[in-house]
Amino acid sequence: MLPNLVLAQFGCGYWGPNLLRNFSALPGCTVKYVVDSSAERRGFVESNFPLSRAIETHQTVLDDPSVDGVVIATPAASHFSLANQVLDAGKHVFVEKPLATKVAEVDELSKRAAERNLVVMTGHTFIYNAAVRYVKQLIDAGELGEIRYIYSQRLNLGRIRADIDALWNFAPHDISIIQYWLGNPEPVSVSRQGMAYMQDGIDDVVFLSLEYPNKVIANIHVSWLDPQKVRKMIVVGSRKMVVYDDIAEDKITIYDKGIDRKAILGENMDFDSPRVSQFNYRSGDILIPEVKFAEPLRVEAEHFADCIRNSREPLTGLNHARTVVSILERARPLNGQAIRQSSAV
Repeated sequence: MLPNLVLAQFGCGYWGPNLLRNFSALPGCTVKYVVDSSAERRGFVESNFPLSRAIETHQTVLDDPSVDGVVIATPAASHFSLANQVLDAGKHVFVEKPLATKVAEVDELSKRAAERNLVVMTGHTFIYNAAVRYVKQLIDAGELGEIRYIYSQRLNLGRIRADIDALWNFAPHDISIIQYWLGNPEPVSVSRQGMAYMQDGIDDVVFLSLEYPNKVIANIHVSWLDPQKVRKMIVVGSRKMVVYDDIAEDKITIYDKGIDRKAILGENMDFDSPRVSQFNYRSGDILIPEVKFAEPLRVEAEHFADCIRNSREPLTGLNHARTVVSILERARPLNGQAIRQSSAV
């Protein structure tokens, strides 16, 4: 029988109900409190999650020794401060992405967690997606050959945010996935091009370019102003290529396609001559594998509970979160703030 975990949640706005539903359904887990400054959201909790007590301020949670851990689902600008307070209170913490807005803040959380032997986990949900993990297995097994480049599109018409720009809103997902696939390397270079159309200083569309060691490049396109909802990533390898489409019925498509440079013998090799083909074009089978789906949020919630019970480092723990925040911080626009301060809960 699993030892009972007592949790609390800060924030129950747009994404909070999904987290609350999954953590409340975990065997051996109780969500004792839900903190939200909105009377309307507290009413929602009382109507839909009667086993949780809806309260207005978070100090009650920090002072309650029965609470083992806290789930933070508040605006991004409040994540660091709240996580710091939770760790100071001796409780484990799960923080929705991004963990913080600066690498220095992640490092401070890491120090506090180590001093108190506490778990810090970030809600990079896609790492717990079966399709994303399938692509990771292909890469690690060498099925794709050498990775050449990755590009992603995460586009939508709305929902426009006022506290963070499109990059900080959408790109943490894609950055997290790319880091997971590649083994969490630090990019050699990071550059962005973005534009604010609807609100001053908050980019609605951003193109983020990353260069990694071994000639691997990645491009991330995020937007709130696109006519179509797109959630697609493509990995191009020297042997095969993969399309991961999160909103398609078939999430993964593997293309046995590629271009190889011919090995030419002899002294008179003219690689610039248009009369001699120097490349082999391959076009083999297209495979659509069966990927068994489990709700990523449920897998994520189970992982957090397991890490607390067994004192394990989460897959999306401090090291993973630090690299994601580092890339976002390096991509912060020079002419304005990507994140605006807002109320905590």
